[in-house]
Amino acid sequence: MYVKQLPETLINQIAAGEVIERPASAAKELIENAIDAGATRIEIATGGGGKSLIRITDNGAGMTAGDLELAIRRHCTSKISDTLDDIRTLGFRGEALPSIGSVAKLTITSRRPGETEGAQVAVTGGKSSGVRPAPANTGTVVEVRDIFFATPARLKFLKTERAEAGAITEVVKRMAIAFPEIRFVLSGSDRSTLDFPAAGGDPLNRIAQVLGDEFPDNAIAIDAAREDVTLRGHVGVPTFHRGNSAHQYAFVNGRPVQDKLILSAIRGAYAERIPAGRYPVAVLSLTLDPALVDVNVHPAKADVRFRDPGLVRGLIVGAIREALHREGDRAATTGTSGLMRAFRPGFSHPPSQPAAHRTPWAAASSPSRPLEPGSAYDFSESRQQGFDVLSVPTARADRSTDTAPLPEDISRFRLGAARAQVHENYIVAQTGDGLVIVDQHAAHERLVYEALRKALEADRLPSQALLIPEIVDLPEEECDRLMSHARELDRLGLAVERFGPGAIAVRETPAMLGEVDATALVRDLADEVSEWNTAGGLRGKLEYVAATMACHGSVRSGRRLRPEEMNALLREMEATPGSGTCNHGRPTYIELKLSDIERLFGRS
Repeated sequence: MYVKQLPETLINQIAAGEVIERPASAAKELIENAIDAGATRIEIATGGGGKSLIRITDNGAGMTAGDLELAIRRHCTSKISDTLDDIRTLGFRGEALPSIGSVAKLTITSRRPGETEGAQVAVTGGKSSGVRPAPANTGTVVEVRDIFFATPARLKFLKTERAEAGAITEVVKRMAIAFPEIRFVLSGSDRSTLDFPAAGGDPLNRIAQVLGDEFPDNAIAIDAAREDVTLRGHVGVPTFHRGNSAHQYAFVNGRPVQDKLILSAIRGAYAERIPAGRYPVAVLSLTLDPALVDVNVHPAKADVRFRDPGLVRGLIVGAIREALHREGDRAATTGTSGLMRAFRPGFSHPPSQPAAHRTPWAAASSPSRPLEPGSAYDFSESRQQGFDVLSVPTARADRSTDTAPLPEDISRFRLGAARAQVHENYIVAQTGDGLVIVDQHAAHERLVYEALRKALEADRLPSQALLIPEIVDLPEEECDRLMSHARELDRLGLAVERFGPGAIAVRETPAMLGEVDATALVRDLADEVSEWNTAGGLRGKLEYVAATMACHGSVRSGRRLRPEEMNALLREMEATPGSGTCNHGRPTYIELKLSDIERLFGRS
């Protein structure tokens, strides 16, 4: 066996296996080139899901005949010189065009401003036809036909035309969000035209173009910094979620990425806030010194590596949680939309069996331990025709109007004043400009859970000593990492100590967890510490137990509440972070504006 130099065409085809995985990969690389060229308008046309045609037209700086000749050669680029520590462009490897030309039929036509004619070069299966003069507008047109015709094995692994067209659409959406000042037009015989006009200086306008008009009404602004890293963007309120993670967009120094660390941080920030199997909507942009992030991890440039991943993850989680604490209790407008649709004539749900213990409008009373009132409302209760109706609050002679607000003072309270309890589970409250409907069990479940979480933040949690210490064998380096978090684990009720070079002795476990597999718990924690250098997994397990306890310890559905109990619940919800969703991520209330109600009755 002899060592030999591979032919240039074969080298390019090997490189194309990493750079150009599918038509969407080619589209991404070509759009990045157009953006780096300073284009303000980029048109993308496709055919056959990008398999038969991808055409990118831009009004950027264009290229000369000499540029075209070099552009189709590997590792020829105008974007970096001799270092990878200061990359400020999307492209920099000089591999995309030769890789595409080696597996497809590539044609590039370009003209620089001020020149009288353009130039064109064609590459088919890695063979160049040479550069020749050609008529052209200012800018560049790159046309890719019959992708992977030169590597039929790769062609067989492509998905349907619709799936490939959808992947290109996602690429364009991500680029459109990252660069709102550029107009993107996506068209072709395999799709309807998608036009994203330049959105000016407000990134939220472009985000609305991509994610829909509902997002701005359900978005919370993010603006945070830690050391040399800045985080900006928008995230959805917890009740505004989707069925997959496709609506999570992340950017690092303007580069669209799909980095696992960032996606994991988003998921962690919304823990206990959204239902299982649902995903938050987020658009986040990280800005930091290029020397602090490696974008050269993979030829596709979708993954990055941060010099300090713990700092970046902590910044994202902390900023999102702070934003949710600040504004995250708003009800999503999608709940109002669903309620409006439900009230329209002709709308019907599939019939369902009512709960046996419920009767309409809470017709019977049941003994229960009241909530802590904490409310200054003075409601008189009247029961008419089996209905549970609360009268309008009025001031009495023996009380000041401060403790018994007049109806117009309801606007002081975000969730208003309780008016009725429906089906012994739903509280109807009047606000200053509409009404809210509260799920009493879900709301109180969140309140109890937050109280338990505060207990977790207090002194050392109660623990239970093991009669015989559990010995867990681990690699020595994992033992070292785990023991560096021993103090944090001890505060959570898990007492561990070193037992020789390659083992950990577990002497106490958190009492909240009851009987627990200590070996499995320690191994899970060791895995987490190895990956993230944190030991949050134990806290997550304890919070899960707290959530279960809260569910069983909260006001049950079917329990009749007195007016002061309902209002106390509303006031406590207003004062508790995260009260807009229960521990399982379901909304605790929905809001209907007066204008919506008037629209239902044709009054506006």
